[in-house]
Amino acid sequence: MHTPLCQHAVGEPEAYAAQAARNGLKGIIVTCHNPLPNGLEAGTRMHAAEFGHYLELVDRAKNAMAGTVDVRLGLECDYLPGLEGWLEEQLSSAKFDYVLGSVHPHLGMFREAYWTGDPVAYQEVYFDRLADAAETGLFDALAHPDLVKNVTASSWSVEKILDRVRSSLDRIAASGCALELNTSGLNKRVAEMNPGPQILAEARLRDIPVVVGADAHTPERVGDRFDVAFEALADAGYRSVSLFLGRQRQELPLDAVRLDAVRRSAEARS
Repeated sequence: MHTPLCQHAVGEPEAYAAQAARNGLKGIIVTCHNPLPNGLEAGTRMHAAEFGHYLELVDRAKNAMAGTVDVRLGLECDYLPGLEGWLEEQLSSAKFDYVLGSVHPHLGMFREAYWTGDPVAYQEVYFDRLADAAETGLFDALAHPDLVKNVTASSWSVEKILDRVRSSLDRIAASGCALELNTSGLNKRVAEMNPGPQILAEARLRDIPVVVGADAHTPERVGDRFDVAFEALADAGYRSVSLFLGRQRQELPLDAVRLDAVRRSAEARS
């Protein structure tokens, strides 16, 4: 979930935490978009001068919601080769519970580096950069790991690039990095979660752990369709779902989590 500092989300962290409480969740981790050097992509993230304010916002919500919802500090970090030093310094500057690595193919910095007019080649290089991100060791999980399908929707066919996807997943598995199953994909041009079922099944074949996230940019989307995500994990053959606290991965049995999600969904409707 995000904060208004990224310039495309609404609602203070307390509002997201209050929604989590209404949804029966025990805690949240705020993962707003990180600042990049030299004002890069400044229109889609907090500025470097606002980073301290971001830490204060999350800490304020943590104190305000103590005893109701456990509010933790995270970060969603854009990755391209060459940013490693900046990210290392940034991530050592605060005590994060969870760090997502993101490759955003719709951003200008990515298009300038890799767009050649061939959408399939663009998809392939996207998956190469995802694997590069995993291999840096900087991130706990990779955010929305087939996001490129929504940027090149008219040319998207996972079968066309399946060999490159599999190669990328082999590298991610070897790195130990997790993947995010992002429910916000259901609201995008290719209306399925990120990643879609075929890539999720390939991840399961490689025992890549998965964390579920809603990528909420409004409080109303906190925990959105987690029950659907848990079913997708089960369909892919997963028996557990992961989360991170103190940047250490924990596993929860999927059957128990699914039952709890069904119970909370029923309570919300009643």
